[in-house]
Amino acid sequence: MPDAPDPATERILDAALRQFEEVGMRRTTIEDIAKQAGVERVTVYRRVGSKDDVVSAVINREAQRAIASLGLAAAISTSFEDRLAAGFTTIVRFLWNHTLANRLIALEPESALPRLTTNGSPVLAASVAATVAMFDQAVRDGLLDAADDFAERAEVIVRLIHSFMMTRRVHVDLTTDDQLDAFARRYIVPIAAHPS
Repeated sequence: MPDAPDPATERILDAALRQFEEVGMRRTTIEDIAKQAGVERVTVYRRVGSKDDVVSAVINREAQRAIASLGLAAAISTSFEDRLAAGFTTIVRFLWNHTLANRLIALEPESALPRLTTNGSPVLAASVAATVAMFDQAVRDGLLDAADDFAERAEVIVRLIHSFMMTRRVHVDLTTDDQLDAFARRYIVPIAAHPS
């Protein structure tokens, strides 16, 4: 895991996140971020970089937060099925309730949607890697047999979660945590634990 940014950088990223949630990424300027963080513009450039660098840093940090929430949910479970169901429920709920993602889709869909779809490979790749790490930990804990196709299984699961993030409901009702848990146990666990 990378070193934690210094407090000044964290303050800048927090300010950028608030600004992006309020007015979107497109309308936010480095000046807005600096003012929100209580620093000079040059400090933003020196600590983080250009606006594109700030956007990338905020997105990466939010992705790391999602991955961390997945790890915490999985860590408290004693079986692989419980870990996977808890992880699925936690990450889907996290994404559905994520203020930045929801605001960007509402405020500037023309730039947010490509970041989440056609240009979303980096975030999806990190999500696949985190899921593979969860599988590997389950192997080390004696909860899952080792396999050479963990990346493929993880990608299918990540793509399903991504689809649920983008379109909450078509037919399957996943309103409650119990419904998310039951769905994961019926459909996600077999993909991960019992491939044919």
